[in-house]
Amino acid sequence: MTKRITVLGSTGSIGKNTLDIVRRAAPGTYEIVALTANRSVDIIAEQALEFRPNFVALADPVSAGALNAKLAGTGIETGFGPDAVIEAARRSADFTMAAIIGSAGLEPTLAAVEQGAHVGLANKECLVCAGETFMAAVRSSGATLLPVDSEHNAIFQVLEDERAGVRRLILTASGGPFREVSMEKLQSVTREDALNHPVWSMGAKISIDSATLMNKGLELIEASWLFDRPSAEIDVIVHPQSIIHSMVEYIDGSVLSQMGSPDMRTPIAYAMGWPKRVAAPVERLDFAKINGFTFFEPDLLKFPALRLAREALEAGGEAPCVLNAANEQAVAAFLSGNIPFLGISRLVEKALETHAKAVSFATAPGCAQSVMALDRQARATVDEHIVNL
Repeated sequence: MTKRITVLGSTGSIGKNTLDIVRRAAPGTYEIVALTANRSVDIIAEQALEFRPNFVALADPVSAGALNAKLAGTGIETGFGPDAVIEAARRSADFTMAAIIGSAGLEPTLAAVEQGAHVGLANKECLVCAGETFMAAVRSSGATLLPVDSEHNAIFQVLEDERAGVRRLILTASGGPFREVSMEKLQSVTREDALNHPVWSMGAKISIDSATLMNKGLELIEASWLFDRPSAEIDVIVHPQSIIHSMVEYIDGSVLSQMGSPDMRTPIAYAMGWPKRVAAPVERLDFAKINGFTFFEPDLLKFPALRLAREALEAGGEAPCVLNAANEQAVAAFLSGNIPFLGISRLVEKALETHAKAVSFATAPGCAQSVMALDRQARATVDEHIVNL
């Protein structure tokens, strides 16, 4: 049967790779229901003309005229503004790829979950900012949550048949572009340096998070919610080859891993095809050409973002949401040239300290609106500290 698919964030890296799998599949395998983006008019118009969705939504209403002009006469329905993106998420689909980056993806992804279908989760911020609310929505709707981050997808594959007897989860990290760079040199790295990831091809925001190791910190929090494990049972290890995508250690000493080439189309294909496997156009591993696997403990002095994320997870309540919002704002400031690279983690730590003094992190936000209000507050705190950085 044809699988109906919606892609939230179709113009980003995950969205494009999702559509690449659709493009390469046999005719009739997939039908695109809806596509959404922020403001990438040219890209989403090309996608719409190729895949002919029923509905296309842009979060930026300023782009309405440009997109309508490009899709004139096609019969494709369009919508504009945040509510239109949520409407796209509510369209009936068998599988929704939730790939909107950042806290902006929370409400659309929640809307998709509430439909009770299969949701490929490529937006880790949903669980970082609103883990309790989000997982409650998954349970009440009967939706199937399929992790798309390569690390969580790997653990999901290993745990699928056996969740008993687990001792710990082990998330692997590439180490980013600065794994072997001294602290002294980190003080002068440029935007271009930080965006030059040695293994993965990703968008700007995730590339910077990988460079600071905040990406792995957010994945730590996400794993805690996805697999119902406390911080003490989740470890992070640096694995520069990025071939082992995470591991599960069992109480009998067994360690099971999922391996593959560093290509996001593998976990995307697994989520799209679940519970079956579908073909993905990725390079196959040639073990005769692999010189070896190496592993290192992450350097928490050089990369304090990972430490901050773990502390936020253990503090609970509002702390993870503050962590995420502060990081998004700080990364944007770095990409704009307003702060140095090392200033990102310093600003996040300042925001966490400021918020802890004010409310001691209280309880977790109870709804999406509360999450977004806290998100705005944390961003404002970062803006205040940027002046003094």
